[in-house]
Amino acid sequence: MARGVSSLLSVRGVHKSFGPTVALGGVDLEARAGEVHAVVGENGAGKSTLMSVLGGVTTPDAGSLVLDGKGYAPRNPRDARAAGVAMVHQELSLCPHLSVAENVMLGREPTRFGLVAKDALREGASFALEAAAGPLRSRALALGGRVGDLPLADRQIIEIARAMADDRCRVLILDEPTSSLGREEVRVLFDRIRALRERGLCILYISHFIEELKVIADRFTVLRDGRTVANGNVHEVSVSELVTTMAGNAISPSLPRAIRTPGETVLACDDIAGAVRPLRASFELRRGEVFGIAGLVGAGRTDLLRVLFGLDRMARGHVSALGHVGMGSPAERIAQGFGMLSEDRKAEGLALTMSVADNLTLSKLAALVGPWQRNVSARWVDRLGIRCRDVQEPVLNLSGGNQQKVALGRLMHQDAEILLLDQPTRGIDVAAKAEVHRLIGELAVAGRAVVLVSDDLSELLGICDRIAVMHRGILGPARPAIEWTEASLLSAAVGAASTQDAP
Repeated sequence: MARGVSSLLSVRGVHKSFGPTVALGGVDLEARAGEVHAVVGENGAGKSTLMSVLGGVTTPDAGSLVLDGKGYAPRNPRDARAAGVAMVHQELSLCPHLSVAENVMLGREPTRFGLVAKDALREGASFALEAAAGPLRSRALALGGRVGDLPLADRQIIEIARAMADDRCRVLILDEPTSSLGREEVRVLFDRIRALRERGLCILYISHFIEELKVIADRFTVLRDGRTVANGNVHEVSVSELVTTMAGNAISPSLPRAIRTPGETVLACDDIAGAVRPLRASFELRRGEVFGIAGLVGAGRTDLLRVLFGLDRMARGHVSALGHVGMGSPAERIAQGFGMLSEDRKAEGLALTMSVADNLTLSKLAALVGPWQRNVSARWVDRLGIRCRDVQEPVLNLSGGNQQKVALGRLMHQDAEILLLDQPTRGIDVAAKAEVHRLIGELAVAGRAVVLVSDDLSELLGICDRIAVMHRGILGPARPAIEWTEASLLSAAVGAASTQDAP
């Protein structure tokens, strides 16, 4: 089918805020039938929120959506699907214990006399799989096979088949579809995307990997800080131009960095690999330094910290830290001098219903009972400037910035020598962020060693001594922070230097 010229999907002036946070501040997008339209931007640019709006998950505060010339205002994903808009999320939502056919037809099971009509279910699943995977590959997928036993690439195809099971699908949203796929699996997926494009589907393709966009996309829209800042034909722009547009011309000024002299190596990692991520990571961490890790969502940064702290299994590699060789459980890691701050402070970093005092002292409770715990906690509250009515106040009542200070205070009370900090300033205001930066600097000056993962490139440049970039599970070589810029960090994160081998 020839590619259309007029817009199938039109987005005009869409705004969406979550409390004081503006996620979308004016997004415009025009996507056509029979094209792959790339939506790109840095972490936090607003891509996921926009896709949630289009998929009926989120209701916009302002703006208009038009689908095929008619107003489009889905109240939920079911409305979106009925209108012909389907979304395949980065985190696959299949049921591993069910069969291929049952997953493809989940929620659309044909029935007869109130029971699932199995023959009709298999027929519908077969039709959808052929549409998503082509005749040869669809026949290779056993309809009765258990999805949990299939490789990731096949599961990705099944997700797309679920979208195609409804023949009304006209707009297919693919959110980071290759983030967990190998190169050959990416080639197979791209073949299917091209086939769907030729059938006249409009495919919105969200990806951080710029080298892929040059191969698979026709046109693009760039989001930055929740706004549309550029659009055009992919073949008319270079990779470097796209990266510069994503990062913006006004590079944020670096934060003041304390003068530090790193000491001996306290953590050495050689060829570390996890069960899924990271694929390969080698680095050394020295006493008194802040070592930054940049990268995109899904690159494997959090996975690396979880492996080092013993939360996830290490599949390969060698680790030595503070005189200890090999891995251990989180409890053993804490005893060895490790401390970890989770990126999800509410789910993993804090016990929200417990008091400030309990949270500050959870990792080192010895001899802290009754008034002793209260006195020690009060000193930490005073030192860290934690705003609370009393140390017995539940952490749940505190602001995000004060909650983060409590989480950091626990590591300081624990006297951790190696701190693994994952997004320590996510979701806190500017003043609280400055306070956290000050605390991290003080820890390094005091001889603590810090590994810092952050989406904020200016933050990494401002407070880190050295920075390495993780791309698709592989950690690149570390360089002094002064040798990086926001643009060069982003280029390394999206793999802009590796376009020749793109799928």
